[in-house]
Amino acid sequence: MSVQDRIRVRGTRLLSDNWYVLKTTSFDWKRRDGTWQTQAREHYDRGNGAVLLPYNLAKRTVLLVRQFRYPAFVNGYDDLLIEAAAGLLDDAEPEVRIRAEVEEELGYRLGEVRKVFEAFMSPGSVTEILHFFIAEYDAAMRIGEGGGHPEEGEDIEVLEPTIDEALAMIADGRIRDAKTIMLLQHLALSVLRQSIFR
Repeated sequence: MSVQDRIRVRGTRLLSDNWYVLKTTSFDWKRRDGTWQTQAREHYDRGNGAVLLPYNLAKRTVLLVRQFRYPAFVNGYDDLLIEAAAGLLDDAEPEVRIRAEVEEELGYRLGEVRKVFEAFMSPGSVTEILHFFIAEYDAAMRIGEGGGHPEEGEDIEVLEPTIDEALAMIADGRIRDAKTIMLLQHLALSVLRQSIFR
């Protein structure tokens, strides 16, 4: 039985359409025991996104960004977040959009990029699917300073830690962004392991 066979939507109401879209929906859900239960959920639709971690095997470095995130601050995190370059798709293909984000945020024009997986980041309340990419980089690919678009409120610092430093930042709490942790761990478990055993 598919999910479509287990849900009956009763109604959806728009709560906010200020920056992104917040709705509340009431529905009947068919439980595993066959009984129907009425539930209500809010869901936030901000569109889908993409994220990319550039790495340099020869130098054993990665490119990351550091920036202010208000939701993290309001939840008690009194520091800038360290993240992989990311952005919303805005109706573009994931690879096209992430290439543009890397140029804007990091100042690099990449060669081949590789999609490694996609994931729901907060499926209990947010509809977003995030497309995860990695790509090799070198100094010849640098086309600018990066930093994002100030007119959009972006104030981005570009970082180039070693891979070991970045992994240590996860362990000591300096990196707390889930998408960045996922890509760094993927890099350590897949790319670095393969390069060691070549």
